[in-house]
Amino acid sequence: MSEKVLYRYNVMNVNSISGFGSIRGGLNADCRDVYFVRLLGVGKGMIDEIKRLDRQMDDYAGRGQVFYKRLEHLPVPASMEEANDYAEGYHKWIAGDKKSIVIKASKDNPALQESLSEACEKTLKLYMKTKKGVTDSILKNYWVKLMHWFDAVFGGNLSNWEVKSNIKIVLPNVWKEQEYLFCYMVTLIGADVLLLQTGKDIELCEELTALSVAERLGDYGRIEIPPYVQNVRTPEPEMRAAVRQTAVQQEPRQNIKITLPPRTPKKPQQTPENVRNSVMPQQASGNVVNPAKPQSGRTNPVVSGTKKPAGNAGEGREKSFEELALLASSIVMIAIHGTNGDIIGTGSGIMVGRDGFILTNNHVASGGRYYSVRIEDDDQVYTTDEVIKYNSVLDLAVIRIQRRLNPIPVYKGRQKLVRGQKVVAIGSPLGLFNSVSDGIISGFRVIDNVDMIQFTAPTSHGSSGGAVLNMYGEVIGISTAGFDSGQNINLAVGYESINMFIKGFVS
Repeated sequence: MSEKVLYRYNVMNVNSISGFGSIRGGLNADCRDVYFVRLLGVGKGMIDEIKRLDRQMDDYAGRGQVFYKRLEHLPVPASMEEANDYAEGYHKWIAGDKKSIVIKASKDNPALQESLSEACEKTLKLYMKTKKGVTDSILKNYWVKLMHWFDAVFGGNLSNWEVKSNIKIVLPNVWKEQEYLFCYMVTLIGADVLLLQTGKDIELCEELTALSVAERLGDYGRIEIPPYVQNVRTPEPEMRAAVRQTAVQQEPRQNIKITLPPRTPKKPQQTPENVRNSVMPQQASGNVVNPAKPQSGRTNPVVSGTKKPAGNAGEGREKSFEELALLASSIVMIAIHGTNGDIIGTGSGIMVGRDGFILTNNHVASGGRYYSVRIEDDDQVYTTDEVIKYNSVLDLAVIRIQRRLNPIPVYKGRQKLVRGQKVVAIGSPLGLFNSVSDGIISGFRVIDNVDMIQFTAPTSHGSSGGAVLNMYGEVIGISTAGFDSGQNINLAVGYESINMFIKGFVS
């Protein structure tokens, strides 16, 4: 950057909402004062104080004196197309020695591009320092999330940004480390951030907690904070040139849908119109329509049932159904949470890596703002918003929780699978945690160029992401879709695609 700035935090005490509104960090001798504050609990007259802050900031924004945004939550994850665009931006950032970041919010301001790059790099270093097992893929996905949030919050309102610009962000109930670090990142471009922790405070390591200061307003409780309704008057023409940021209307809450749009099948005889996802939408009615997600790949031949079934020939013995049912301890149920935290669907997942890595379907992982994971014989519910890797063609994704896991092995293909081979499916159909069913492989299909295993073990909505096992207790497929008009006609993405996808996560 042309000017190096030292950021100094919370040099004055802020112990109220109105105090946050009235204080402004100055710039003196290349030292910028910023405020990063957590107000804990529910204070007396809190709603009225929030409304007064909104009116005060709207008035200042109308005069071009502040950019103000009070959010209900950070935006939902980027769409697949947006995520791919940001991922390309990440590679350009790395290739350019991390000198600048050009995204929508910074594209017209070279100074912001440099400042944002420095802020992002510092944030990522903190993330890697305080979180174990951060891989290059995890880092890239978090960078994508940070940039998506930055664009969504600021839009095109930072074209005239400079170090002394007055920016104020208010956000309620931040409980996720990644969201907290995003808030810290924006303070590194000079924004003041207020977190209203009415329900509980965020749990962080000491180093991250020290980035902000906490003040107690009252006891924790449930309070309905009204959405921010912008009321900014337009500056007079002679004032417009001096406006550094203009507040924008907050984005409307998005309705998240679990079902995927139907696609035109390439082979009608192998893609019935009512192929369904086996994700379980909350309060779903009727059939959920979704052809299986495809990938160009190898075709599994239809092999005669006279061939010996694939398994650990010479390396073990077939297990009983009772023994296979015990492997449910390595299968999880995933609840999908929408933008307001409500559960909007359920799915299943398979433990594949000891460091918290869980394989599921992309149509499960792409449907929510965050996820809660249940594990058999464990009373704790693990929440996460980490989608480590996804492939919309294969319909596979890996999410991560903070827990050591007991992975289930994936079949390596010593022999080809055959029709008539016995299989066991484990998942959470209709939200019934870790149900076990048995059947056979009934065929091999290519759906939109993706190799799929057709099997008869019963599945229902909510089984998406569950395991299809051979009799040796190995994953041969991940339950993905089914046919609502048929009886026990279900589809799974095969072990070849799974092994390719989870390479690097298995431990």
